[in-house]
Amino acid sequence: MVKTEIKICGVRTPEIAREAERLGAKYIGLIFAESPRRVTVAEAKSVIAALEGKAKPVGVFVKETADEVDAIAGECGIGIVQLHRRASADEVAILKAKGYEVWTLAGGAQGDAVLFDSSHGDGETEMKKGAYKCVLAGGIGAANIAEALASGADVIDVSGSLEETKGVKSVRLLREFFETAKNTENAKEKMR
Repeated sequence: MVKTEIKICGVRTPEIAREAERLGAKYIGLIFAESPRRVTVAEAKSVIAALEGKAKPVGVFVKETADEVDAIAGECGIGIVQLHRRASADEVAILKAKGYEVWTLAGGAQGDAVLFDSSHGDGETEMKKGAYKCVLAGGIGAANIAEALASGADVIDVSGSLEETKGVKSVRLLREFFETAKNTENAKEKMR
């Protein structure tokens, strides 16, 4: 089991959600924005229903208003919303007042967690610690998980590297990623 919190983002099927949770993912990202990884509300509900309570669903939104985010997340039963854009302080405040944990993209208003995403041109990519959970994203996979784990991020967000076909997660790649992450952490422990 990996000790660092891992978010598997862009999950579209119950099978991948269950396997990610079984392997130790703490968060399952459900993308509601335009993307090959986009899910409908019905698909999101089936993914969430497959979880056993060890992993939390995170709704990922890009252009939706706070009211639209609330409507979708509320219908799906999602408690964590990720505004993958430079969110305003008002948007964050509205969603927090409605009871959501809010994750934001670095460079915008600060949320409960801040994403530093090297694959997204709209935010800051250099991780800065603060009074929030640091989420490292963008191009992370088995090949560079050691570097990601060494960054000190609270959460490692993984997506595209787990796909053999764009938008479709591979169980094989998911297992390889978690095995590599676990071995990397175990090797670090032995060096202490």
